[in-house]
Amino acid sequence: MVPETTNSLNPLLPDRHPQHDLFICDVADAVLKDVMQHMEHPFYSLSKKPETAIRRYEHKGRWVEITPSVKGLATIYDKDILIYCISQIMAKLKAGERVSQRVRINSRDLLIFTNRGTSGRDYMALVEALDRLEGTRIRTNIITGDEEQIDGFGLIDASSIRRKHGLDGRLLWCEVKLSDWVFNAIRAQEVLTLHRDYFRLRKPIERRVYEIARKHCGQQDSWKISLALLLKKTGSQSPEKRFRQMIRHLAEHDHLPDYSVSFDTAADMVTFRNRGSMAASLPSSAWCGRLDGDVYHDARQAAPGWDVRYIEQEWRRWLGENEIEPKAPERHFVKFCKTWYEKRGPA
Repeated sequence: MVPETTNSLNPLLPDRHPQHDLFICDVADAVLKDVMQHMEHPFYSLSKKPETAIRRYEHKGRWVEITPSVKGLATIYDKDILIYCISQIMAKLKAGERVSQRVRINSRDLLIFTNRGTSGRDYMALVEALDRLEGTRIRTNIITGDEEQIDGFGLIDASSIRRKHGLDGRLLWCEVKLSDWVFNAIRAQEVLTLHRDYFRLRKPIERRVYEIARKHCGQQDSWKISLALLLKKTGSQSPEKRFRQMIRHLAEHDHLPDYSVSFDTAADMVTFRNRGSMAASLPSSAWCGRLDGDVYHDARQAAPGWDVRYIEQEWRRWLGENEIEPKAPERHFVKFCKTWYEKRGPA
């Protein structure tokens, strides 16, 4: 699945279809939080050409290895399929319905959801994307005591395609089986809401930069990062000089969703500022009950170094967004703090 040719007059693709809130599963963090807590590396290619080289990242004796198939590494555009699947699962969880690792995809719905065209070429690109997703494999080691465990897994375990028989061969629907790794990440709430214009970003590197800003800046007023570190986090193979030009372009055109971008050339620092397009207030359906004062002691032990009042605000927002009324609020909040700390580490 690839974007159309860039229109120099408009940095964003046209908005072809109305869309709803989107979700993304940050699967890289879902595994790296256990084996490489202070490193984050992308698992998707930002290149339009097939990447068949093995990627390997190491840190303090622990490593992650990503092996593409002969058809190439899964691209950031292939990731659209996962975003769609995760959105379907999140919608069912919110509705209290049972969910499964197997997700049935109406091909036309997927193309509309991801702001794609619906020509025969777009359907064929969908099939090719499934091949790359299924073929990309991840292997990592986990060290416990004097033993080393090596685990391997994929982005999706299997896919099935149904095509109309005849001359046009129109794609009707697909079924994707998400890997245990991805499905468990969804269950652990490793998801972020995306702006609808994410699918309107023309360049792969812009998508990746938005994801990084969305995760690290979040709903903060601003977040700074050095150009060199931002380049590393993107996984781009572009030289720093070219990457610098891209950041200047982002700052000049100011078209990144949710965040404005400014670039201090003297210090080589990039600053993301929240546009306020994400709801900062608690949802109207947020749980408004009071917590026992003693729970904050347990919360501080569960998330040492963090401001538990801030975590409480995020917990209440999360309850509201998912329309959850906890039966045992104190116990639920402490568990949320523990998960918060496991995902993010020390403050």
